[in-house]
Amino acid sequence: MKESALHLKHLVKPGEKFRLKDVDPDDTSPYKDKKEVRELLAADKADMVKLQELLYAEGKHSLLVVLQAMDTGGKDGTIAHVMDGVNPQGCVVTPFKVPTPEELAHDYLWRIHQVVPPRRMIGIFNRSHYEDVLIVRVHSLVPNTVWSQRYEQINQFEKHLNENGVTILKFFLYISREEQKERLQARLDDPTKQWKFNVGDLKERELWDQYTAAYEDAINLTSMPWAPWYVVPANRKWYRNLVVARVIVETLRGFDMHWPEPADDLSKVVIPD
Repeated sequence: MKESALHLKHLVKPGEKFRLKDVDPDDTSPYKDKKEVRELLAADKADMVKLQELLYAEGKHSLLVVLQAMDTGGKDGTIAHVMDGVNPQGCVVTPFKVPTPEELAHDYLWRIHQVVPPRRMIGIFNRSHYEDVLIVRVHSLVPNTVWSQRYEQINQFEKHLNENGVTILKFFLYISREEQKERLQARLDDPTKQWKFNVGDLKERELWDQYTAAYEDAINLTSMPWAPWYVVPANRKWYRNLVVARVIVETLRGFDMHWPEPADDLSKVVIPD
């Protein structure tokens, strides 16, 4: 597989039936180990830094990166290891927790729209509006007649954002049930990681099949040309990071950005001693 095609390998093509069981969370093709991709990831991250500066300077586009995963799926790690070189002045990470009373007093997309990145910015959502067709569905927090309408509402919301200069990339970081157990055990065994262990995660783990079905429906119903889903095999963190970085870099390159012209004629400017 050509290097340039990696960013397309895990794209869920709009209109085509997608099944999670067809994805191997251990997949790292065409690479064998972490050493093989170290330089590739470093190059992608260096390109991202340059492209982010151009994005900020030109001020015509914004990029929204949505990260979703099962518990321990690697959302935090992806942010830490893919976005660590970008200028924080032009990148904002927003985690979504349980809605506040104020947020619950509005429609479910209200809190999302508040933090959509403006032009020249990269925004990263750690969880997102998709929780309203995932956890809300699995735990029956609202009736089926309510959450089932949200797929099309989300599609139209994302289309509206796209038509107004926001490019959206959505990543489902796909780990196996066995890998989740190992990661939970590692947290439990490491005193420096125990603060991240939540006993409630074990109850969520019992609902693995229900979450899998909810993710599969969400991906099938909302992978659109203006807001595609990428299902990234994430058992191997190094491969997960490379795929996410490559998709972001190729997307930024596709903006065909140019440095803005200076506001003044600088041809005769002389810097005084």
